[in-house]
Amino acid sequence: MDKTLKNQLVTYLKDFVTEDRWQRITEVLNKRTRHLTVVLEDIYQPHNASAVLRSCDCFGIQDVHIIENRNEFDPNQGITIGADQWISIHSHNEPGANNTKRCYEQLRRQGYRIIATTPHEEDVTIDEVPVSEKTALVFGAELKGLSDFALEHADGYARIPMVGFSESFNISVGAALCLYDMTTRLRKSEVDWTLSDTEKLDLKCEWLENSVRAADRLKQRFLEEHQS
Repeated sequence: MDKTLKNQLVTYLKDFVTEDRWQRITEVLNKRTRHLTVVLEDIYQPHNASAVLRSCDCFGIQDVHIIENRNEFDPNQGITIGADQWISIHSHNEPGANNTKRCYEQLRRQGYRIIATTPHEEDVTIDEVPVSEKTALVFGAELKGLSDFALEHADGYARIPMVGFSESFNISVGAALCLYDMTTRLRKSEVDWTLSDTEKLDLKCEWLENSVRAADRLKQRFLEEHQS
């Protein structure tokens, strides 16, 4: 679908949502970013997986990459509260493949620097991770943490400072803390972190379809009328 037709589709579908919903879509889009993305490797606890997705939506992160080498990703809809409708989930789950490797390769093609969130001899605290570069934050499973491959092939390492007896935060809490710090600094910076006009248009179509009852039928009717 070309840009002109897509704009016409947005105008058409917009009539089927309230003005408040349309304003909300516009406001959220203006604060969305792909400059920062999240990667989850073999997360298996539904509550934690779902909470991370919800945090990504809340902090304006559009893309989440899901690596499934050992564990199937199974978010809990009661916790995501629909957050997965508004973010773009990219699954890396080819049977028998090193899906961490495949994910890393894709991210590097897209220009991301890969930061493993784990204590490491070469680590820095999360507030020291620069926001000037496109960054992918990688989080591992609750007990085992990140795989050896994920650690060995990361471009850098970050940790959250702690002063208690516990060795680590729950993954959903850790992800939220990292995203709060990095998105806050990103939005205060001079980095161009917003989505392109083309990306916004694509998401307007997607989000309107998620917001409109019988959107598939309406879209099909629109296309039949405009492509005949």
